[in-house]
Amino acid sequence: MMKSKEIYALLAAAGVATACGPKTLVPPRLDLAPLNQVGLTTFTIENAKGDLNELATEYFLAEMLDAQPGISVIELGAVDRLLEDLGGARLNRDVLNSIGAEHDVPVIFAGHMKVSDVTPHASLSGFPSVGATVSVRLTVRMLSPESGGTLWSSSIQAKERVGELGLSGSQVVFAAQDPNEAYGDLVEYLVVQVTRDLRPTYR
Repeated sequence: MMKSKEIYALLAAAGVATACGPKTLVPPRLDLAPLNQVGLTTFTIENAKGDLNELATEYFLAEMLDAQPGISVIELGAVDRLLEDLGGARLNRDVLNSIGAEHDVPVIFAGHMKVSDVTPHASLSGFPSVGATVSVRLTVRMLSPESGGTLWSSSIQAKERVGELGLSGSQVVFAAQDPNEAYGDLVEYLVVQVTRDLRPTYR
């Protein structure tokens, strides 16, 4: 009869063998390949000014193309400009339908960043601009021009200390000479997490 120690050893070995066994590549939860091309608006930002949202849009575009090579992404520009051109107040069904028809995109990605809990770490007279800890939530939605509804959504929040961040009145200003160095890590983390559904995984 096998002793308890021998049984535990066999079970442990079996577990290791299973963990090291071949894994299956599972397609992404959000597969854009059948769509051929998609639209992407420049992300909007709340409680802040500057280029944080533009940097996040660039990161999102790069992650999307890296995760699913072969798709074509039509950059649609700022939401405010699109609404002004189409005489709309928000991205409702009529506005989305017009954008989709004009640019021949079956879906449109729109992102929004909300900045909160700003804690400055240094202050200069007139315009403080050394750094701060900020909390940023990034939400990205895939919208249907046909129905005006949301087909997919992902959201992530992170809090991190960033450099070269200013305060103008009650608003935060992201306007670093080198945005990648000043707050690139924060943006990269947010975008990588929010695009997880776009990547295949091994199971």
